[in-house]
Amino acid sequence: MPPRPPDPCSCLAIRKAARHVTQFYDARLAPSGLTTPQFSILARLRHRGPSTINELAADLVMDRTTLGRNLRPLERDGLLAIAPDPEDRRRRALTLTAAGQDRLATARPLWQAAQAAFDARFGAEASAALRATLATLVATDLGCPTAG
Repeated sequence: MPPRPPDPCSCLAIRKAARHVTQFYDARLAPSGLTTPQFSILARLRHRGPSTINELAADLVMDRTTLGRNLRPLERDGLLAIAPDPEDRRRRALTLTAAGQDRLATARPLWQAAQAAFDARFGAEASAALRATLATLVATDLGCPTAG
């Protein structure tokens, strides 16, 4: 399909691209039983170690409400544990469980295949440039409140 004319609204263009790419990854992660946001949450917890909800929300640039909706099924399925933070009982701490690590181990090759397929379709150089541009965008102070 030929590219459509660029959207005049940056927000709309970014959101459309995000949905398009998420659908691509979701289809490839489906055999693991995880969605792309769920995979991202578990992978970040594995990388970061135990984290508070606020820390993870800030890391993922996600508001707490959206993060909470994504955490519930992961907790229900025993893939992560949510408990009071031992350092501050008012905060909630997230921990990846053994079942969560196992599910990540199942999903990781699917994610790697999705990443390779994306790079093959979009172009490895274009993909790397896109990630760099998006990292710069996320680091840019747009004058908005932080996640959480």
